[in-house]
Amino acid sequence: MIKALFFDIDGTLVSMKTHTILPSAVECIAQAKHKGIKVFIATGRPLGIINNIDGILPFIDGYLTANGAHCIVGNEVVYHQPILKADVELILNEATKQDYSCVVVGQDAIGTFNYKDNIDRIFRRMLDIHGVDYNIPIEELLKTDILELTPFVSVHQEQQLMPRIPNCVSARWHPEFMDVTSRLADKGRGLTAIAYHLGIALSDCVAFGDGGNDISMFVAAGIGVAMGNAGDNVKQAANFVTKHIDEEGIMHAMKYLGIV
Repeated sequence: MIKALFFDIDGTLVSMKTHTILPSAVECIAQAKHKGIKVFIATGRPLGIINNIDGILPFIDGYLTANGAHCIVGNEVVYHQPILKADVELILNEATKQDYSCVVVGQDAIGTFNYKDNIDRIFRRMLDIHGVDYNIPIEELLKTDILELTPFVSVHQEQQLMPRIPNCVSARWHPEFMDVTSRLADKGRGLTAIAYHLGIALSDCVAFGDGGNDISMFVAAGIGVAMGNAGDNVKQAANFVTKHIDEEGIMHAMKYLGIV
């Protein structure tokens, strides 16, 4: 029996083209909630920049944020795994050496390191992400737990960097940047922590996603649903591939699964 749904945001719930959730998806989520099914957001975004899901806010039971580094059910934190300070320092030192920009996600604020226009171009103008504080002193931010770093690097740079930080993992949901979190933080671990907290079997969970950072969630959940706009590697990891997000992929999947 399906008891919990976990939805990625960008490219899964929210169209990359319109920056909105289709009315059919909102209606399906409302129906699922009415049936007593729990609804969770599972995103690479930290909590401070989840600003594009207003249509479903009344139905949300919790948030798996920063690719699983910080997970909340109601008002209770059920999973929290920051990046080791030494790894944060190494990544930011590399940003200086190689001259790339990096978004820094602290526990209570989000700032930037070695700011370049690509952050604003992609985050604000392309992805409609707001909430990044471009003026916060990085020294103050680094005094807090760092949940996630988002270096704007190529896949080649990622492949060179990651072996140097074995306590971290990387994931991509956009070609121009990667998200780095603690090795103990990914969407699969976050989903598992939330399910355990609520006493829900993993086999009763359904995960919806379109990016590489959703694959661990597909592995953990009883059913993984890849959007039609997902990459081939994501589709191969899923149990079911639905239609493109802009072709009412959420509604198609939820009907197929008998949720609505």
